[in-house]
Parts: sequence; structure tokens; C-alpha cells
Amino acid sequence: MPDQYKQCIEACYLCAAACDNCAASCLEEENLEMMRECIRMDMQCANICRLAAQFMTLKSEFAPALCQLCAEICQKCGDECGQHQHDHCQACAKACHHCAELCRQMAA
Repeated sequence: MPDQYKQCIEACYLCAAACDNCAASCLEEENLEMMRECIRMDMQCANICRLAAQFMTLKSEFAPALCQLCAEICQKCGDECGQHQHDHCQACAKACHHCAELCRQMAA
């Protein structure tokens, strides 16, 4: 498997884990209403990242299209998380933006 695939698959799984952690941590924050969109995006992003990684691992012909969608969702999730000052949100935003970048390269 090419290094580009390996790097993107790894970024997807790391992003999914960061999103899961962010969502769980957001649920413990005091102002839950403010975190609602962050949690919603975290859940969607974690799922699409795992699916994209799985399709790349399967060498599916649909992987590039899925990576393009994954990049869009990662970007939106990263932008949302980046608005919050919590450490878990900032770490998640960084993982999402990195994953979005690698997924865009895979989709190209």
C-alpha cells in the first residue's frame, strides 16, 4: 500500500479518536448548549473518518469520492471545534484540519 494511503488512513483514525474524545469531553462542559454543534460535528466526523479509512484499506474505487466528502466534513468539524478554547476542542480542530488536508490529496 502506498505511503500516501497509509498516512491518510492513519490521519483518519487519529481524527476519529480526537472527535470521540472531544464529543465525550464536550458533554462534561458546563455550557452544554454552546457545545451542541461541536458534539454533532464530532459524531459525524468520527464516523466518516472510520468509513474513509476502511474504504482506502479495501482499495475501493469509491475511496477517492469518500475522501472528498470526508475532507469537507473534517474541515467543517475542525472549524467548529476551533471556535472553542477547551484543550480537547483545540486538539480535535488540529486533527480534523490535518485529516482534511490529507483526504483532499487522496481525492485529487
